[in-house]
Amino acid sequence: MANKGLQLLGFTLSLLGLIGLIVGTILPQWKMSAYVGDNIITAIAMYQGLWMSCAFQSTGQMQCKVYDSILQLDSSLQATRALMIVAILLTVAGLGVASMGMKCTNCGGDDKVKKSRIAMTGGIVLIVGALCSIVACGWFTNRIVQDFYNPFTPVNTKYEFGAAIFIAWAGAFLDVMGGGMLAASCPKGKSSPRYPKSSRPPSSSKEYV
Repeated sequence: MANKGLQLLGFTLSLLGLIGLIVGTILPQWKMSAYVGDNIITAIAMYQGLWMSCAFQSTGQMQCKVYDSILQLDSSLQATRALMIVAILLTVAGLGVASMGMKCTNCGGDDKVKKSRIAMTGGIVLIVGALCSIVACGWFTNRIVQDFYNPFTPVNTKYEFGAAIFIAWAGAFLDVMGGGMLAASCPKGKSSPRYPKSSRPPSSSKEYV
């Protein structure tokens, strides 16, 4: 079974991954305006996130506007938003389950095998949540690349990767690492002898009739 230090390290990495997922989901810098073409110098930088779009002026002022209607958003943005929310919820649930199965906690009873199985279950839930965020980030990244290299996209509306998407990627990979360490708590079955030992002691003397 995994030792206590490995479980604690996995839980810490997963907790950092959760923070990264939350911060990445909230920030509006999922994609930023790309400075391509002849007009490189611009006074306004545009940012778009999962919940709002922002305009950053050269004077240091930033103005943000929350999306008015969900139905007006494209399918990739709606799917990314939903997958990131599911990833955060699964990560929170996985951390809660894993905390009950860790050796350094008193939850889950005193049975070490049972606690290890609980920790393993929490690690699997964390990995599933991380996979949801990886799919969301990959989908959004692919859409940015397609729009950037699309010859029909106007130059002033091309976007590139923002800081928030990298934070979300980092949080997803931290969750994968932490969930894998917690999932390594799978108990190994003890090998039992094929033939049961006889409880009767061998006879040391012969009986004579």
